[in-house]
Amino acid sequence: MTSKTVTIVDLGTGNLRSVARAVERAGGSATITADPDAVRRSPVVIVPGQGAFRDSAEALERGFRDALLEAVKSGKPYLGLCIGMQLLFDGSEESPGAAGLGVFKGTVQRFARDLQDSEGARLKVPHMGWNEVESSHALLPARGWFYFVHSYHCVPDDSSLTVATADYGGKFCTAVARDNVFACQFHPEKSQDEGRLFLERFLEGL
Repeated sequence: MTSKTVTIVDLGTGNLRSVARAVERAGGSATITADPDAVRRSPVVIVPGQGAFRDSAEALERGFRDALLEAVKSGKPYLGLCIGMQLLFDGSEESPGAAGLGVFKGTVQRFARDLQDSEGARLKVPHMGWNEVESSHALLPARGWFYFVHSYHCVPDDSSLTVATADYGGKFCTAVARDNVFACQFHPEKSQDEGRLFLERFLEGL
């Protein structure tokens, strides 16, 4: 694929302009759409999101569920950011009864309320700020610092999906990948140079 143009899916829950600007800084161009048919026509899909899982899950029922599942099954590149990662799973403890896409088996779980660091100090939830990420995937450095804002994290049934982890009171999954799908819990648009390099690598692979 030679095009560096990506489509950012507007589920009504993300800072879409920041993601678009980050794509542009990485050398690509971005179109934002709230039209499921435009997603079907797009060669590359980025699904960002912030806020509650339920709000994004409800947006799936406005035509996006079928469009995104078709995108995944067709083999076009899918990049999920934050909620865009969580939506790939069956559901979330945050919003019982709200269905994700079910592309991957597993759940989205809240960090423990008594979370502590290695010295026994209490850790705040939501997890907000910079954290070191360890990865085995070509899109990411073996070790790099990325920015997080979340209270929930993905727990895949299949551990082989996990291609990056971070430590916050224990290791948790920060990125998953399989075939044409890559998704991460951190925010590349907030992660300065590491985020830009990540998006550059993603675009280079298109």
